[in-house]
Parts: sequence; C-alpha cells; structure tokens
Amino acid sequence: RKRKRALAVTEMETITIEINKLLIHARHGVMDQERIVGNDFRVSARLVYPAGEAIESDKLDGTLNYADACDEIRKVMATPSALLEHVCGRLRTNLLTRFPLIISGSVKVEKLNPPIPGTQMESVAVELSW
Repeated sequence: RKRKRALAVTEMETITIEINKLLIHARHGVMDQERIVGNDFRVSARLVYPAGEAIESDKLDGTLNYADACDEIRKVMATPSALLEHVCGRLRTNLLTRFPLIISGSVKVEKLNPPIPGTQMESVAVELSW
C-alpha cells in the first residue's frame, strides 16, 4: 500500500483574513457637528499574507492575529480626519507597518447615516485597495 504524501505549502499560496463591518464610533467628517458628536462607522479589511507558517506550525505567532488587527483599526479610527479617504490611507499605512507579512489588501470605511441634508441612506463608503 502506498502512503499518501502530504502536500507542501507553496510560496504562491496566500491566506486572506477578513474583518467584516467592525462597528466603531468616531469623529470623522468635514462638518463641525461630526467632529463634536461623531458618528457610527463600519470598517472592513481584507488582509492577504503568505500561507506557509500559519498552515505548517499551527501557532499564533506564525499568522496575522486578527484581534490585533482590530485593535490597530480602533486606534487609527480614534484620530479624527476630515476625509474618509484619509482614514483609509492611515489604516493601510498602520496595518502594513504593524503587520509586515501583508502583501496586499483593502480597507473599507462606511459612515452610517451620513449627515446629508434632505437625504436618507444607510451609509456612504470609501474603499482603498493595494
């Protein structure tokens, strides 16, 4: 009987961590009221990194810890910005600095119930991919 050979992880394999709609209250916006009372935001991220160590070792230090990524997102969201585009850029920069394993990804910031006179909508969103 032939034994099945385990497949080795290749350098081309990647893992994608998805953080979906993390709810955060923050003070982003161009209007004074948005900076004073704030608004609710949903932040999503897709972070792609090499699969090797996480698959082979089954140890947390060989992966991208998504709890730590959520903490990083909360930290960035705590600093007000006028534009959601700027928030996305800061999220990208901080995530890439904190997690050098990341090879590509995206971040999406949704402002819930944006204060646009005469308009009702669930949200507006800005997404940055790299």
